[in-house]
Order: sequence, then structure tokens, then C-alpha cells
Amino acid sequence: MNTASIVSRVWSFCTTLRDDGVGYGDYLEQLTYLIFLKMADEYSKPPYSRDVGIPQQYNWQALTSKKGAELEVLYVEILRELGKHKGMLGQIFTKAQNKIQDPAKLFRLIDMIDSTSWLVMGADVKGDIYEGILERNAEDTKSGAGQYFTPRSLIRAMVECIRPEPNKTIADPSAGTGGFFLAAYDFLNNPENYRLDRDQKYFLKHNTFSGNEIVANTRRLCLMNMFLHNIGEIDGESLVSPNDALIAPSPVSVDYVLANPPFGKKSSMSFTNDEGEQETEDLTYNRQDFWATTSNKQLNFVQHIRSMLKTTGKAAIVVPDNVLFEGGAGEIIRKKLLENTTLHTVLRLPTGIFYAQGVKANVLFFDNQPASPEPWTKDVWFYDYRTNIHHTLKRKAMRFEDLTDFVKCYNPKNIHARNETWHPEKNPDGRWRKYSYEELVARDKTSLDIFWLRDKSLTDLDNLPEPDDLAEEIIENLEAGLNSFREVLAGLASK
Repeated sequence: MNTASIVSRVWSFCTTLRDDGVGYGDYLEQLTYLIFLKMADEYSKPPYSRDVGIPQQYNWQALTSKKGAELEVLYVEILRELGKHKGMLGQIFTKAQNKIQDPAKLFRLIDMIDSTSWLVMGADVKGDIYEGILERNAEDTKSGAGQYFTPRSLIRAMVECIRPEPNKTIADPSAGTGGFFLAAYDFLNNPENYRLDRDQKYFLKHNTFSGNEIVANTRRLCLMNMFLHNIGEIDGESLVSPNDALIAPSPVSVDYVLANPPFGKKSSMSFTNDEGEQETEDLTYNRQDFWATTSNKQLNFVQHIRSMLKTTGKAAIVVPDNVLFEGGAGEIIRKKLLENTTLHTVLRLPTGIFYAQGVKANVLFFDNQPASPEPWTKDVWFYDYRTNIHHTLKRKAMRFEDLTDFVKCYNPKNIHARNETWHPEKNPDGRWRKYSYEELVARDKTSLDIFWLRDKSLTDLDNLPEPDDLAEEIIENLEAGLNSFREVLAGLASK
């Protein structure tokens, strides 16, 4: 069976299940369980002959021997029992539930997966099938899955700028569905970038990546996505921890961190009070290695990521606008970043590129440094890819090609040989401009929330976007405002 027919069958069956109320997310979970079981069965046979740790009564052969009610009963038992195991096996099946209530359709899905030899299929093919469904799942706004899915065009641009090297470690403390791991793997495995020897390939597969993801369903999808892309082993330890990354310092320092921490300003926890009512209070992390104590989740991730890095480590982090201008802890953290790291680049992103509505975000690029009495940052380069830029998820999605000018300006192979495209007289519309350390610390609250381009939509009616695009942009701005009001309201309620 060729790749196109496999993809077609996977998608057509998803459509069939949606008629029964099974969404992309639920379909993805069931695919994950069943493909894992099928691949474990293939590994148990020659030439592999590996024992993955699945008891015989719960293996693929046992599952395919049942039909009707017996099949449903066994499937539920398999999901429950395998979730008790350790390593990747236990993480894949943790909190697993059967979402396909019709035994006949469950049998058809099992039959579809059974008809394919998954180990023979290339990692790029398996990965493309799975990534395609992940993206469809992210588009389902009602499920909220979009918050765990970073646009792949942005991830690829971030990886192209960081240019990770072989035999070095890469972490993501908020791994989501594993997009940064996959893009970094593809970059390192691309012969145009590196020609890896046998030891380097082994390191890439087993030792390069580590991360955290506290949401069980998302962590399951991440692990399976990595495994299908040839990262990790079916009978190995989980590369993604279920622990909250912010609770304690990272046990090991890493060479690179690529991350898009969860949106939303506050970390919080729910509890039941003495009257039996549910209450929520802000959660702060009192860590000795943090520069400031705050309940702002994004600011805590910035501090944590800096603490994860070796003194030679590099980071690229997606952060919302408030990280650039917020006072109090925000101001302290920005000053410390400028002093203790080389914060060299800020990419201002447009609205309309994330599945979570109303998000205004940026990417911070910085290199960690050893202790020094003098500030490490000399200049910060800003690329404004927001002003006069209009993207929508459906009609005009952001592609990697849209970010190639930024990557060119970033000059990944030598960031010390950059040239501004902005000039006050020659090119006032240039998107690439630098500000000195002295200019930035002199700004109110050391704000990095900087714009210099003229918004043409305010002065040039001929350059207005299409009505549909304009309407979507207005909705984005309204959503951003509503999100801010909700955060203020939540803060007042907690007090």
C-alpha cells in the first residue's frame, strides 16, 4: 500500500468517527495506542525479536483475535493495564481511555492499522501522517488543542537561526506535541547541514532531546510523534517528563533550549476550602536560582530556561508582549537578562498565526554567559514582522518563506556580521534595527516593546487589507483585550 492511500484511509476513517462525535483529539489518542501496539508486535518478530514489555494477553495478536463486545472489553483492559508500566510504555498509556464506543468501528480501525507494516514505512512518512492529524487537531478550536501546537513555519525558522550542532543536548520544558524536537532532529539529520557518523546518529536518537509536559494527553502525543520520527526507543525510557518544569532547577544543564511556554500570565492551583467550595490562588515558585519571585508563568519560564543552560548555551523562546514591558518582576528579569546573557535578537510576530485567539507574541534569542561584572549585552537587534503584516490561519497562513528575510538578517552563521536594513533617511521602512544596551536600560521599565514603522493602514486607504482579513484582525484584537480583562478579573477574584 502506497503512502497516499495510507494517508487517505487514515483521514477517511477520522471523518467516519467524527459522525459519532469522536473529535480529532480522541481519534489521535486511539491511533496512538493502536499504532504503538502494532509496532510493538512488529518489533517482537525477526529480525528484531525484541521484548517490549507487553504481556502476551495484552498484545496485538490478542487484540486482533477478538470482535464485538469481547474486543471492547479487552481493549479497555489493555489501556488500563499498560498504563501501570514504567518507561515510554507507561507514559503512552497513562490515563488512557477508549473513546470509540462502537465495537464494529473499533474493529475496522484495528484492521486498517493491521494492514500496514509500520516499521518498513519511512520515518518521514509515518511522521507526516501523524503531524498532519496533529495540525488538524489544533485547528479544532473547541478542543483547545491549539495551545499545544506552535506553527511549524515559526519553529523551523527558530531552529535555522539557532543552528544546533551534533552531540549537543536540546531541551523544551513545555514540549507540547514535540514540534521543536522534530525540527531540530530534521536540521541535524539533514546532510546539507551535517554528515553524521554512527556515534553522532546514536546520540541524536537517544541522548539529544529531553523535555517536560504536564498534560498527560499532550505528552502522549509528543512521545508518539517523536517515536514515529525515529527519536527514542519503543522499549526505552520516556524522554519527556510529566513533572512541572518550574518546580525545581533542571537536574542537568543543556546546550540549547527551544520553547513556546503555555500562554496565559498566571500560574495557579485549585483547592477546596473549609466550606467545601472550590478556590483558586496564584502559584509562585520560590527558587533560589530565580532573579525575581512572581506568579507570572511566562516570566518564570524565562528565568527557568536561562537556569537550564550551560554557560555556553543558547535559547530561543516564544513569549507574549507582556514579557517585554511588564513592570515589577518583569523589569528585574529584563535587566538581568541584558546583564547576565547576550540578549541579541527579538522577533516581533504578527497576530493570526497561533490557534489560540488574540495572541501577540515575540521570540527572544539569547546566549547564556558566565558571571561578569560588566553587562554581556551590547546591542539588541529587533525584526518587526508585525507592523503592516496580515496573516490568518485559514486564508493566509504564515509560511517558512515569509520568515526567510528574518533568517537572512539574523545571519545564523555569524551574528556578529549583521547589517541594519533600517535607516532614518534611506530606508525608514526597514524591519531590521538595533538598539544599544544604553538605549534600552534608559527606557521606562527597561521596556523592549519597541516599534518604529509607520502603520500604513492608518494613513493609506489603498493599502488596507481585504475586508475578511481586516475582520479577522479586529477579532484577534478583541480577543486579546478580552484575555487581558479576564486575567485582571482573575487576579481581583484571587485577592
